[in-house]
Amino acid sequence: MTGEYRYIPPKPSLGFTVGILAGFGGLAGVMTAQGNTGLMLPFLAIVAVLFAIFSFAITRLGDRGRLAAWLGVIFFFAVGTALVGFAYGVLMAIVGYIAGGMTCWLDSGRYRLNLPPYATARQVLWFYSFRVICGIIFVFLIMPIFVLIPLSFNQEPYFSFTPGMLRFDPLAYSMRWYIDILQNGMVDPAAVVGWWGDMWSNAQWIRSIRNSFFIGFWATMISTALGTLAAVGLSSSDMPWRRPIMALLISPMIVPLVITASGLFFFFSSVGLAKTYLGIILAHAALGTPFVIITVTATLSGFDQSLTRASANMGAGPIRTFFKVQMPLILPGVISGALFAFITSFDEVVAVLQLADVRQRTIPRQMFSGIREQISPTILAVATILVIISILLLTTVELLRRRSERLRGVSPS
Repeated sequence: MTGEYRYIPPKPSLGFTVGILAGFGGLAGVMTAQGNTGLMLPFLAIVAVLFAIFSFAITRLGDRGRLAAWLGVIFFFAVGTALVGFAYGVLMAIVGYIAGGMTCWLDSGRYRLNLPPYATARQVLWFYSFRVICGIIFVFLIMPIFVLIPLSFNQEPYFSFTPGMLRFDPLAYSMRWYIDILQNGMVDPAAVVGWWGDMWSNAQWIRSIRNSFFIGFWATMISTALGTLAAVGLSSSDMPWRRPIMALLISPMIVPLVITASGLFFFFSSVGLAKTYLGIILAHAALGTPFVIITVTATLSGFDQSLTRASANMGAGPIRTFFKVQMPLILPGVISGALFAFITSFDEVVAVLQLADVRQRTIPRQMFSGIREQISPTILAVATILVIISILLLTTVELLRRRSERLRGVSPS
């Protein structure tokens, strides 16, 4: 007998599929109630029954996941729009797409394909319950961040969604707060002409952005150089007192930041570096160096030390060996550490509060002042820009991590 064996999972009962979808619908109903205890139970029951009916109908179609998903989009969009409005209909369409695909996935038994055939029902339940819990935690942590993005396009000076935004009315959305970053409220946001010539010297937000990039760049250069040298030295087996030195170098990550900032303030005040760009750069470099040390040390853990010995046998000195042999192989780790150091400097506010004056205000310091002194949705626009920058930097870090693993012969997970 020839041919490849293919595991065909058993088809679950109809009650199992309908029950899971009803529970999913009940959770959606509770979230729809938005904390209103009086509406929570009715919404839970109504939406759960709605999902149960939908899943029962979808199971009659057989294993046709794509068709089921689009039927879920149409059905739940129509129901959501009729009951609440267009915006709620769009959200329900997304939920319907998930519900349609999930129904076919459960009804066909494909949920068991990632598990061994001998897995018990309890093991299957824990396998997916664990992932659902992790997903809920992820949504709980990330949703408050992404709520800022649509709010930053609000036409009105409010920190909440207006009825026009919920109806997806184009007139309710505007770029006025992004323009206000450049103009700083100096002129009418509709009058764009004339701000380009003096925005780099007058606008508070632009000055803060310039300070953040200037301080972050030089702090990153210093922390990357010092952290890389420290990591290379600590990776040597001949280095004495490695553990105490490592603990001392990464202590800025452990000691509460307000204590570190206070110590830096008193020290820099005695040497004349307080309220200066150099003082803030050195403070941010001290805070970013531990991230470089940890990242480069992790990269050096897979480095083949026989390459340095071979380079020394061929007559190369330590400096030439470092730049020609070690540096090309650990470069992804060095860049990753530099990005972490830059993010640390870009996001730091406690040390800036104690060490900087109005001339050295960074973006977080300006946001802190804006929240205390003048509430404006411009803060939301700046926060959105920071979120996008963070996503780009973290994506770069992940790509560099994968490249480093490929260079070391490790398959990225």
